[in-house]
Amino acid sequence: MVVGLLIWGFYPPLVAHLLLAEDDDGIREPLIRALEREGHQVEWFADGLVAAEAAIAGTHALLVLDIALPGIDGLEVCRRVRNDRPTVPIIFLTAQDGELDAVYGLDAGADDYITKPFSLAELLARVRVQLRRGEPERLEAGDVALDASARRAWVDGAEIELAPKEFDLLALLMREAGRVVTRERIMAEVWDENWFGSTKTLDMHVSWLRRKIGDDAQDPRHLMTVRGVGLRFEP
Repeated sequence: MVVGLLIWGFYPPLVAHLLLAEDDDGIREPLIRALEREGHQVEWFADGLVAAEAAIAGTHALLVLDIALPGIDGLEVCRRVRNDRPTVPIIFLTAQDGELDAVYGLDAGADDYITKPFSLAELLARVRVQLRRGEPERLEAGDVALDASARRAWVDGAEIELAPKEFDLLALLMREAGRVVTRERIMAEVWDENWFGSTKTLDMHVSWLRRKIGDDAQDPRHLMTVRGVGLRFEP
C-alpha cells in the first residue's frame, strides 16, 4: 500500500512497504540502505520459506526476490505468493548467467527481473516503475493536469502538445511534486539508466517545457531549478 495523503491536488511520492528476500549480505545491506534512502520501509528475509509466509500474510506494495534462496527458491516463493496475491508487483534478482532463471521467473509470475551485478540506480528505477502500476493515471498539480495513459497534458484546461521526452519529464516531476528530483535520476528515468552524454539536453527540454506550460524562464511558477541538485515541480 502506498503511504501518503493527497494534498494540493497532486499525488504523493512513491513511499512504500517493501519485502526483500536476499541471503547475500553484500547485496542485501546496500540495497536496504538505498531503498530506505528513497523513503521506503523494508522488511527483509534470508530464507525463502519464511519470506513466502510473510509475503502471503503481508500487505507489501512490492517484493524483490533473489532466485537462489535457502529453504525454497525465489521461483517457488513467487508461485506461492501469486496464489494469494495475484497483483502484487514482483522483481527478481538473478545471476549474470541466469537467462533460464529469468525466463522461469517470468513464467512463475514475476513482473520484472534484474541481472547481477546491477547498479542500485537501475534497481531503484525499476522499483519506481512497478510501484507506479497502482497509481492513478491522471495527475493534477495546480493548473497543470496530465493523463499518463493517454499521454495528454493540459494547462488551465487547454490541451498542450508535448514531445515524448517533454511529456516523460513533466510526468516524472509531477509525480514527485514538491520534492527535488536529481538530474541523475531524471537522466536515468527519462532518457536511459546508461546515459553518458551531456545533461545539456535536459536543460533544453526544461526550457521548451517551461514555454509550453506558461512558465517565465526568469521567474518560473512550476519548474524550479535547484542549483547543483536538480528540479522541483511546484503545484
